[in-house]
Amino acid sequence: MSKPSDSKGKSRAAGVDRRSLFLMGGSAVAAAAVVPLTGGEAVADESQAERVKARYKETDHVKNFYRVNRY
Repeated sequence: MSKPSDSKGKSRAAGVDRRSLFLMGGSAVAAAAVVPLTGGEAVADESQAERVKARYKETDHVKNFYRVNRY
């Protein structure tokens, strides 16, 4: 009988194996998620007048939605 080939030794000698490649990729994604994309504070896009205006209006299509879905 012949001996089975040692494929693990060949792939490790050639470079990075598949499992460690995925581990490195996953840790790189996690590290990128931790790093903030902007250095400054967030700025609101709306003015003071837009902040205080009424936003929700119970129009006919909203009333119809509530009626159909029994809210």
